[in-house]
Amino acid sequence: MPTDKYIPEIKGNLRNHLIEVPNVIREASGIIIFGRRIKSLVFSTDVAIIRNTNADAVIAVYPFTPQPVIAEAILNVSEVPVFCGVGGGLTTGKRVIRLSRHVEFLGAIGVVVNAPTPNETIKAMRDEIDIPIVVTVVSEKEDFKARIDAGASIFNVSGAANTVKIIKRIREEFPFVPIIATGGPSEDTIRETIKAGANAITYTPPTTGDIFRKIMDKYRDTF
Repeated sequence: MPTDKYIPEIKGNLRNHLIEVPNVIREASGIIIFGRRIKSLVFSTDVAIIRNTNADAVIAVYPFTPQPVIAEAILNVSEVPVFCGVGGGLTTGKRVIRLSRHVEFLGAIGVVVNAPTPNETIKAMRDEIDIPIVVTVVSEKEDFKARIDAGASIFNVSGAANTVKIIKRIREEFPFVPIIATGGPSEDTIRETIKAGANAITYTPPTTGDIFRKIMDKYRDTF
């Protein structure tokens, strides 16, 4: 390998065990936010996983009412930029705006709102914060132009089996809007998502229970 292409890698004995995102994600173009290029995002609120992954960023969205104390814990632990979920589904209106302002002050690189978030709320958020607003998209029937006009910075496509179809629909009308998307269960599905037009990929890591199960199996084999 030519020396100008060789990438030195340093590992430690204690931090050698990491959750690594699939290498195929490197084929994505990435999204440059405040000078940082982000290609991979780990989808987790588990601080142990967040501390032990090689993803470029964290997308911290969870199915409960967003709480500042959770965002603060994740931001304190993470060594990479964090996109914080601030609601928009069950949590609406002024609370979403206040949460957005709070996590910006804490150091979040962006905020994520759920698919049902009204455009009026996105407009109000845009007036209050300077960091990117990531709007979750679950259907190709979404009015993408209205979202962008309201202040959406990035689309977060989470359409399960329809993800690629949704991305292609966005790209027909908006070839340059930044898109984050779920990559699916394999390298082939991730590659297909990237080819459809996704700039960055979210990766769902194994749970700590799954990781522990494998480790404990190894321990048991030694006896």
